[in-house]
Amino acid sequence: MNIKVCGINSFKQLQQLDGLDVDFAGLNFYKESPRYIGDNINPEELVSADLDVKTIGIFVDADYDTIIEAVETYNLDIVQLHGEESPELCEDLSEEIEVIKVFAIPADKDVDIDKLVAPYDAVCDYYLFDTASEGKGGSGKKFNWESIKKAKIEKPFFLGGGISVEDAAELKAFKHPDFFCVDINSQFEKSPGEKDMGKVLEFKLAVK
Repeated sequence: MNIKVCGINSFKQLQQLDGLDVDFAGLNFYKESPRYIGDNINPEELVSADLDVKTIGIFVDADYDTIIEAVETYNLDIVQLHGEESPELCEDLSEEIEVIKVFAIPADKDVDIDKLVAPYDAVCDYYLFDTASEGKGGSGKKFNWESIKKAKIEKPFFLGGGISVEDAAELKAFKHPDFFCVDINSQFEKSPGEKDMGKVLEFKLAVK
């Protein structure tokens, strides 16, 4: 099972994730987020590092030029769009870099997932399903995965939304042909942006 740890904002923790053979690390470029990367990671240090963990830049309603500038400065591998980005923007970006489009799923009602993702089917590389919240970004809560199980989707997707170590068994039992990666964040934090690597390792071993 591929694992993405989101909301990393120190180079040391990137190195630690790399040492744990974690697949993806999310770097948050949304200034309103408590996990905003800011000046916490020196882009030159990151670019020159020999890391296997792939870096994903998280953006919320940023424009094309802002996203591409960050991609080039930090040598990002993938971009994750967490706002109301249009299919047209996704298409433009996908000509330069792989794109994850995020969809916020309400925790308390059923959603037609296939209808929700249809406008983006031809213009991005992955989907990410997260729990809807009042603000931008993740909620730290889970939604009902049954809506995902019933959908065709037909594109690799990340599954997020308040996932913790205690969800390992349920994740191992979760079956969908396009399930690509689990996205973990707030349930593994000591403070915003600082992950408990012991918990990350425990989770990795539990979902193997």
